[in-house]
Amino acid sequence: MTNNPELKPEIGCLKVSSKSSPASVAGAIAGMVKDGVCVEIQSVGAGAVNQAVKAIAISRGFLSPIGIEIACIPSFADIIIDGEYRTAIRFTVEPRYLRGVYNPSDGVPEMSSEASF
Repeated sequence: MTNNPELKPEIGCLKVSSKSSPASVAGAIAGMVKDGVCVEIQSVGAGAVNQAVKAIAISRGFLSPIGIEIACIPSFADIIIDGEYRTAIRFTVEPRYLRGVYNPSDGVPEMSSEASF
């Protein structure tokens, strides 16, 4: 397996707090996903996780009409804040292209009259 950095997908990390605007974070998520960047969102605390989940839902509303569906994969992360260990919730948001919808990595789009999932 090669360790060529050109073959690895780019990942952008957004840190969301309880004071973050879900609409602003959603715009950042949508922009990065449109650019082909996988997004990691990191939140510590219930309020921050709430804002992150709202942002993911709003970004889906921005992306769905243009044919991009997203998948969200939650996980835990141990981080250090001010010398203390904390547990963060990390959401990985990735595009999920459907059949008949343009996927930039595929080249030519596949057109189908049947929907199969």
